[in-house]
This record gives sequence, C-alpha cells and structure tokens, in this order.
Amino acid sequence: MLDKTSRPAEKADSGWLALLSGENAIHSVVLSGGVALHALNIYVVTTIMPSIVREIGGLEYYAWSTTVFVAASILGAALSARLLAVVGAGSAYAIGALVFGLGTLMCASAPDMLVLLGGRAIQGFGGGLLYALAYGVIRLVFAPALWTRAIGLISATWGTATLIGPAVGGMFAEFATWRAAFWSLLPLTALLAALAFWTLPRNASSEGNRTPLPVVQLLLLVGIVLALSIASTLSTSGEQLASVGAAILMFAVLLVVERRAAGKLLPSSSFTITSPLAALYATITLLMIGMQPEIYVPYLLQELHGLSPLVAGYIAALMSIGWTAGSMTSAHWHGDRAQRTIFAGPAFGLAGLALIAMFMPMAGTGFAAISAPLSAGIMAVGFGMGFAWPHIVTAVYELAPQGEEEKASSSITTVQLFAAALGAALAGLTANLAGIEASTTDGVARATQWLFWLFALAPALAMLTARRVRRARAVKAADD
Repeated sequence: MLDKTSRPAEKADSGWLALLSGENAIHSVVLSGGVALHALNIYVVTTIMPSIVREIGGLEYYAWSTTVFVAASILGAALSARLLAVVGAGSAYAIGALVFGLGTLMCASAPDMLVLLGGRAIQGFGGGLLYALAYGVIRLVFAPALWTRAIGLISATWGTATLIGPAVGGMFAEFATWRAAFWSLLPLTALLAALAFWTLPRNASSEGNRTPLPVVQLLLLVGIVLALSIASTLSTSGEQLASVGAAILMFAVLLVVERRAAGKLLPSSSFTITSPLAALYATITLLMIGMQPEIYVPYLLQELHGLSPLVAGYIAALMSIGWTAGSMTSAHWHGDRAQRTIFAGPAFGLAGLALIAMFMPMAGTGFAAISAPLSAGIMAVGFGMGFAWPHIVTAVYELAPQGEEEKASSSITTVQLFAAALGAALAGLTANLAGIEASTTDGVARATQWLFWLFALAPALAMLTARRVRRARAVKAADD
C-alpha cells in the first residue's frame, strides 16, 4: 500500500518521466481523471441539452442548467480547502466523486426539468470539489520540481475533454439516448472514487479548523454568480444593467465582509492592493475575462462566414487546443524563464484578440483568405492562458501566507470560475448593447469589433499586474 503520511521528497529526475512513473503515475491518473470527469460533463451536457428539453420540456429554464452548475461549482471549489483539511486528500477526492455521481444519477433519471436542475446543482458542487482539489493535492503528493508539469497535465486533460466532449455528446444525441450520456459517467465516477480513496494521502491537517466557515462570503459569491448569469439571459439592456449593478453591489459588500470576518474566503491580504497575491488573482481574473468572447465565436463564424455548426465548433475549439499547447510548452520551465511566462501569456492573449477583432468582421471576404490569421488569433488567446497558467498556479503556492497553503490552493479554482462567470456575463451584455442581434451583416460585424476590441483591454491590464507578480517573486527569491 502507498505511504499516506509523508510528502514526497525532492527527486533528481524532475522530467515528465518522473511525473508519469511509479507512485506519481497513479496520482497523475487520479488528479487528471477528476478534472476530465468535470470537463467532459460540461461539454457533453452542452451538446445534449436540446435533446433533453425536447423530451422532458423546460425550454424556459434552458440557461439555468449552466447557471446552477456554475454557481454550485464555485461553492464546491470554495469549500474544498476545508474538506481537504478535515478528511485528507483521499477521502476528500472520493467524497467529491460520490457527490458528482449522485448528481449524475439524478440527471440520468430526471422526469422533468426541476429534477434535472437539482441534479445539475449537485453535479456542479461535486465537480467544483474535484477541480479545486486537483490543485490542492498537487502540492501534497508531488515534489515542487514537478508542480508545473502536473498543472500542465491538468490543462492538457481539460483541452482534450474540450475536443472529446462535444463528439461524445453528439453521438448520444444522434441516437436519441441522452440519458445514456449520464449513465455512462457513473462507472467512471465510481472507479475514480475508489482509486482516490486508496492511493491519495488520507491524513488530515488542522488548517481548516482554525477559523469559522465563511458562510456570508460564500452566499455573496454565489449571489454574484447568479446575478451575472441571469444578466446574460435577460432581453433588455435595462434589466441586464440592473443585474450587473446588483452583482457589483454584492461584490462591494463581499469586500467589506471579507476584510472584517474571522473566517476568510481567500488567504489574508488577497484584497490588499500592494499584496502579490492580489496581483496574482487580478491576473487570473483578467486573463479569464479575456477568453470569454469565445462563446460567440461559433455563432459569428456561422453568421458572418456561413460555416457549418460542426466546422465552426471545431475552429472555436482551437482556443482550448491553444491552452493545452501553451501549458505543455512552458510546464517544464524554471527560474526567470518561467517567471517571464506570466507576462508573456497576457501578451499572446492581447495579440490574439486583436487578430480576431480585425479579421472576424470581414464578412465580405472569402473565408479562405482570412482563415489562417483568424484561427491563429483564436489559438493565441488560449495559448497565452495556458502558457502562463502553470506558473501562475505555482506562484500562488509560493506566495501563500504561512498556514494558508490549502486555502490558497482552493482559491485558484474559486477565482477562475468566478472570473469566467463574470466574463461570460459581460460578454453577453457587451454583445447585446453593441447590437449583435442586428438583422444586417454589417450590424453584426460592428458589434463583433466592439466585443473583441473591448475585451482586448483585459489581457492588456493583465500585463501590468503580471509585472507586479514578477517583481514580488524576484524579491522573495532574493530573500530566500
């Protein structure tokens, strides 16, 4: 049986072979398996939702399938550090898988949309636990020299699921067996729970017992996500602005409560402007926001350039492929070379969004003439995020306050999911205000320019916050 009490020692061989051999290989399978389960579920369900509403109804609640899933995922991610501290990695991962399995079972047997939404909420909670725990457990089961490679492996897993998920979901939808899509996930979930329980460390720490649970902050966080998700589904600009305003107000209250509460949602000093952690979280948030116009890429490729849904979908998937390629490119880098990726990543994102803003609106031009720069732009946005991501996560590990390492690990997913929800809502609001629903091609093209040029500001600002992160890490390295 594997040793469940000690942290792995530093190893001379810190290459990919070390990550994928011996005990590390089992840990890699478990951690990437949890992320794959969460990601596959997202893309499979997105593909089969039209079939679901045709059978059980509830079209008016179509968007809520995503809304409740995202909100519950953030809640699960935020609570993952407490669960990890109380029961240990093996039990926490197994619990996350079992919760996910319970939600999947509810979805598979749902007689109506209400039950399906309940299942999606439970699925989201379990998936959020699995995704956040992956980052927390990396720090526990791998030597520091392998952290960036493990993070790169998780990114590659997510990118692979982006390609496989729609194809799997489409297969089940094609044969009118959407329930089988959920049933097929259950054996994988059970296997993951068993592997995690028996192979990951089960010793608990005391970090989660030192402070009370941040209940108010969690409720505010979920409320913000719900308000932002609702904003993107409303039909009038006034309603959308009111929902965004409510989210901003709740965020302001969250800042006040977080500063004063004994139980913190994020590590201490996370909201202090001069803190390196604040700069890191700002970088994550801005990079994630910059990626969210991706949701309109398939629509625009069909509307402006006449591509088929399948072709448009796979061109849009270039962003996820880019994320995977970026992570695998830089994951083995160390030292100053690695630190530079946190600045270079946003630069790639800025260049990519600029290319999309220039070439996507060119509807009168044959697509063959613009396909190369447009595809390069889409891929560059994802590449930039993936290029910086392993080293952003490692920086969070390194800069976490003493005694708050587990909270810092789980906060990565909390901030990431929150930023994605924020960016998606803002993308929807921007596109609607810019007139993306215009009946003319010229109107859609103008809205496209507004959307991508405005969102290019996010990675541009991330380049500034990334400079602060680099300086903070340089100072810490000098002190050490």
